[in-house]
Amino acid sequence: MLVHFRLTTPSDLSGEVLDLLREGSWTTNVTVQRGACLDPEGDLIECDVAREKAGVLLHCLNEAGVDRRGGIVVSTPTGTPFDRAEEIEALAPGHPDDAVIWEAVEAKAAGGAQPTVSFHIFLVLAVALAAVAVITDSAILVVGAMVVGPEFSAIAAASAGVVLGSWSIVHRSLRLLLFSFVFAILVVAVLAVGAHLSGAVTPDMITRARPNTGFIWKPDIWSFVVALIAGAAGVLALAIDRTNVMVGVFISVTTVPAAGNLALGIALWQRQEVVGSLEQLGANVAGMLVSGVLVLAVMKVAWPAITAGSERLPGWSGRRRT
Repeated sequence: MLVHFRLTTPSDLSGEVLDLLREGSWTTNVTVQRGACLDPEGDLIECDVAREKAGVLLHCLNEAGVDRRGGIVVSTPTGTPFDRAEEIEALAPGHPDDAVIWEAVEAKAAGGAQPTVSFHIFLVLAVALAAVAVITDSAILVVGAMVVGPEFSAIAAASAGVVLGSWSIVHRSLRLLLFSFVFAILVVAVLAVGAHLSGAVTPDMITRARPNTGFIWKPDIWSFVVALIAGAAGVLALAIDRTNVMVGVFISVTTVPAAGNLALGIALWQRQEVVGSLEQLGANVAGMLVSGVLVLAVMKVAWPAITAGSERLPGWSGRRRT
């Protein structure tokens, strides 16, 4: 698997960048178009690099100052059916599926900490769906609510921010988690009050025995264990860009269902439901944050050795910024 780099470089940096690309044994398809870029002005340089070494190349380009004075666009081709691609993949130690590009991880974390309108809408819809699941005692709706909920992106962002030392990302993601959940729970609680006044929802609907959904407000040690495992799987998938794993993470923890139960508990003022839901919500978020930080910290320190990689490519010493 190769990664494609599209670089806009000032003319005085182009020679240094081209030398950097040609020195590496894990690059191919190096091209340059002199004066092709108008904003910012400079040369257009492109290349393909083995995914295992994309992070190292990106670090070297940043040290050379390309990120400050030019532009860097990284993309993944859908296919690379030529012999040289196979050769450089074989030369690069480790497997491309294990490659971590930390700059990309930080960019994803920054995106996950953004308080977008769509994030709030999705969470409100997910909590509302969870509330309906509680009323109808539907396990299927519980799963649906967990899939719709967007909260893991903010949890993963906070974990990545801690490990990467980006405290602004940590602050933004935790603030987003807090205010988005408070907003969604209040909106659904208001709707539930209206439903109660109309007679559509009654207290016994949530206080009765609920064999399919009762677990979402009764936390135990296994709730925390599941949150730990799900958080670890989620940040690992984020780091190595395995988005297909994320659905499994979403439906493993009862964060959103607990919020839906909490909204109903507040609306109908069922203290036991409120306390249990808060405990479940807290256990899930805390477990995912703890395991997320631990897994990313281990990866940051030991992942190159574990995957038979290296911190710096032979011949790719990088240039310090001046």
